[in-house]
Amino acid sequence: DVTEDCRGLSRRRRRAAPHHTGAPAAAAAAAAAARRVAAARAAVASVQVKGNSSVGKTSFLFRYADDSFTPAFVSTVGIDFKVKTIYRNDKRIKLQIWDTAGQERYRTITTAYYRGAMGFILMYDITNEESFNAVQDWSTQIKTYSWDNAQVLLVGNKCDMEDERVVSSERGRQLADHLGFEFFEASAKDNINVKQTFERLVDVICEKMSESLDTADPAVT
Repeated sequence: DVTEDCRGLSRRRRRAAPHHTGAPAAAAAAAAAARRVAAARAAVASVQVKGNSSVGKTSFLFRYADDSFTPAFVSTVGIDFKVKTIYRNDKRIKLQIWDTAGQERYRTITTAYYRGAMGFILMYDITNEESFNAVQDWSTQIKTYSWDNAQVLLVGNKCDMEDERVVSSERGRQLADHLGFEFFEASAKDNINVKQTFERLVDVICEKMSESLDTADPAVT
């Protein structure tokens, strides 16, 4: 019974050499519980899609968040956003994706949101030379208004429209290299590299945050 079990345990403890294992075991259990709680909580990553009007930012966002696409062009007024929960490296991440208007008249509104973003998808339309030429200006704005560790991917959208292409893949890649960004070509319409672009951005953000934490508080080995 319980009494006999307790007595037997007591006798075994008296015979055994004293080991102070209670505190470390409790600490290990508490640490494991803390890790489970931390894993259950979703980290929040805020990213923004930037670029000229009509490059396909909203379609790109809806394809990723809702797996939907509409060919009708509707200009974003000010700011819109979607939330999507994803899993990367066994971590649950609540991804907040902000779609900002590309028109000049909204610039003063949208620049206020740069600081909150951890990463950016900077987009141009491969069939529109003007949108490609504007990338440098958008890059400057990102570097001016966002925090220092914000990560950026350059994306040439509408790669399904090969017959109307005016910006070659090589030019896009060269510009990305010049700016220090990773490069993708994608299509919201045909769902090409949409998921891959967002997931790569999240991975880069996580890598940079991990590096920052390691630098600020190096582990003792």
